[in-house]
Amino acid sequence: MLSYRPLISLFMSLLFLTCLFIPMQVEAQSVKERMAARLPIINALKDQGIIGEDNQGFLQYRSVNQPDKQVIDTENDDRQSVYLLIGEKEMAPPLLVGQRRAQKLVELAKPGHWLQNKFGRWYQKK
Repeated sequence: MLSYRPLISLFMSLLFLTCLFIPMQVEAQSVKERMAARLPIINALKDQGIIGEDNQGFLQYRSVNQPDKQVIDTENDDRQSVYLLIGEKEMAPPLLVGQRRAQKLVELAKPGHWLQNKFGRWYQKK
């Protein structure tokens, strides 16, 4: 007699994995869209020297003047979520993921933007 138990077990496993993957994919897309919408404000603040990229992959204010604070806080929250998702996928701590992203952001930064080196010192990209 043919047993359907292995097939049912396989189907349930695939269904479970699908249920986990789809929300993660939807959330990643949502985060990506939110981050893209904030980019003009972030770039304007960078161009003015008000914010910079720290060595952990987050935005930091460079002065006591903190315009658009909610935008920056939300961006950093979304970055943290992204680093967590990538960390889970790559089996790496989110801190390491953020540090790797910080290195990439140095390469992408425009001249004049503020960056933080691995020792925590701020400098402007030449």
